[in-house]
Amino acid sequence: MDHTHHHPVSAATTTWAAAAQATLHCLTGCAIGEVLGMVLGTAFGLHNAATVTLSVALAFVFGYALTMRGVLRAGVDVRTALKVALAADTVSIAVMEVLDNVVMVTVPGAMDAGLTAWLFWASLAFSLAVAFVLTTPVNRWMISRGKGHAVVHQYHHGH
Repeated sequence: MDHTHHHPVSAATTTWAAAAQATLHCLTGCAIGEVLGMVLGTAFGLHNAATVTLSVALAFVFGYALTMRGVLRAGVDVRTALKVALAADTVSIAVMEVLDNVVMVTVPGAMDAGLTAWLFWASLAFSLAVAFVLTTPVNRWMISRGKGHAVVHQYHHGH
């Protein structure tokens, strides 16, 4: 039996810390895009649906950009870096954004509270916390199968 590092690790050997780190990395990009989208949508008086759409789009842009930045440092071309980012983050960002926006839309008054209201910021912080907690097991499962952020690690370690 071949025991090279190319085999996916099992769920038992994929640590919660590794999954949490991958989720936190993803959450950073998502949070930047999400907050920026909510701020812009609220500032421009956009409808809730338009604000959510803008937030989701920016979350994907910033999520992918952060992953690409790290992969590009390993010396790969932009096209390869984009492919790695798409493979690494698409599911994680999608799950995170669904959870985050469901919380924001379901907290009464959160979307209409305005940028100076504690309800807006507390709801946004809560929504990101919920997204982190519920996306971490998804990332752990994906990493254990050699998917998600497992794809990025070959570039971080110079393989």
